[in-house]
Amino acid sequence: MEDIMNYQDFLDSKRIFVKPSGFEPTEINPLLFNFQRDIVRWALMKGRAAIFAGTGLGKTAMQLEWAKHVYQYTGGNVIILAPLAVAQQTSQEGLKFGIKVKLCRRQEDVEPGINVTNYEMLHNFDTSNFAGVILDESSILKSFDGRVRNEIINYFKDTPYKLACTATPAPNDHMELGNHAEFLQVMSRTEMLAMFFVHDGGETNKWRLKGHARKSFWEWVASW
Repeated sequence: MEDIMNYQDFLDSKRIFVKPSGFEPTEINPLLFNFQRDIVRWALMKGRAAIFAGTGLGKTAMQLEWAKHVYQYTGGNVIILAPLAVAQQTSQEGLKFGIKVKLCRRQEDVEPGINVTNYEMLHNFDTSNFAGVILDESSILKSFDGRVRNEIINYFKDTPYKLACTATPAPNDHMELGNHAEFLQVMSRTEMLAMFFVHDGGETNKWRLKGHARKSFWEWVASW
């Protein structure tokens, strides 16, 4: 029995998990549903996390609550990057929950607290001035060319608190999951491929999840 337990300890030591870098939040807004409050609390304690929540589950409400707590805890500003049609909606949604969200186009527009802008406006901001960043509709990362994707990742590499929110991370789109992991500084896409995947046939741009690594891969994804 002791040998079995020692072997289990050995297996547990090999598990890949993401060390939390966040904080225990104060009371979460009671206007949120119980499951939303649980998700927000989990994401704040993680520090760098993704909310993969289907349409209608209230991603905007959860990300605004997350941003509010990051601002209150750090005293540093939070920026939300959103698609063109969504930024204005996010600002309006904040009013429902008593959270002020400033719609910005450049660094000079930023006010203390939570700010939102379009992805296309990112070059107008000094990202070193933000304690937290949220990617709204974060699946948009796969729609950008490699240069813009890398800019988003690199601009916020020193930002301590990060949140990626999307309803549509396709489970079979592993490159999309790799983009999220790299943005959150969980693991680079190259490291992810080397650890969990093999080339699928002779095509270098196609990868297949290793059969024996399937469980470990999804446990790893669930950890962030």
